[in-house]
Amino acid sequence: MSLHAVILAGGSGTRFWPLSRAKKPKQFLALATGRPLIAETFLRVEPLSSSARTWVVCGKDHAAAVRAALPNLPEPHLVVEPVARNTAPAIGLACVHALREDPDATLMVLPSDHHIARPDAFRDALQTAARACQGGDLLTLGIKPARPETGYGYLRRGAEKSPGVFAVEAFVEKPDAATAQQYVRDPAYAWNAGIFVFRADAMLDALRRHLPAVHAGLTAAGDFAALPSISIDYGVMEPESKGSGRIALVPGDFGWSDVGSFAALPEVRQLDARGNALSGDTLAIDCDGCVVLAEAGRLVAAVGLEGVCVIDAGDAVLVVPRDRAQDVRAVVDALKASGRFERL
Repeated sequence: MSLHAVILAGGSGTRFWPLSRAKKPKQFLALATGRPLIAETFLRVEPLSSSARTWVVCGKDHAAAVRAALPNLPEPHLVVEPVARNTAPAIGLACVHALREDPDATLMVLPSDHHIARPDAFRDALQTAARACQGGDLLTLGIKPARPETGYGYLRRGAEKSPGVFAVEAFVEKPDAATAQQYVRDPAYAWNAGIFVFRADAMLDALRRHLPAVHAGLTAAGDFAALPSISIDYGVMEPESKGSGRIALVPGDFGWSDVGSFAALPEVRQLDARGNALSGDTLAIDCDGCVVLAEAGRLVAAVGLEGVCVIDAGDAVLVVPRDRAQDVRAVVDALKASGRFERL
């Protein structure tokens, strides 16, 4: 078995403004440790797949940042998309590149901007999935729900196909609060984290069957910009689970977090005695459950706050309640509307 890691680094989210900008999205931020999230992703799977068998797929705007964050990545393994076309074309492109070097390539497809608290358990789950996919199944890792989350899609597992590997009965859309409560109590349901393991040739075959335009564009030297923009879940995994039944799941409980907003940082960082996540030159006096990040080299002091995020990026400061941290994108929208692109 020849394992390759594929790190998807095409995201350009807005939930970490003012730290994240158009040229420096979330995956290049050191949100959980002292290293950027993409560097942590690279190092996390290095025991399974050396740098010589690691690939990164990104857009033109982020290629330089990838090279800076991952100096050991081989130059030919930085796969630059001409335009963003979502995860199905990006994964297909990685398959084509990997198969040119290694006809037996098995790919572990990893988001570049997640945090894993227990890397050993994560690698164990990946190895289980890698063994299980050798017959042609497409594997995904299902995360044991830690809370009734309404912001994630879910996977419903069926019969056990082999030890620790289960058939996927359905991909489930984001639920309402009451349904999410039921899913947490039911061991058949897992969070869909977008982590996949499969033989590269098996994925290309699935693309040929379910997304023939994508397959033809990738394998016949077509125009990448002309490919449809579609996710691997909608384009391949869901229809494959309803048809051949060759989608399988390895359940995992390894401290996964998608680090979705500033509100999530207390889940992945060391906290002070009152539950505050602090970095840089900060003072948090009589504060509870706050996130205070001084990233500009100057003192940031907070007094008497509870559940508030204070983020100093030097040229901009954000103050937002933790329970409204997802609304940071409204700031980005307002800046765009007012033409203040220098702050984006």
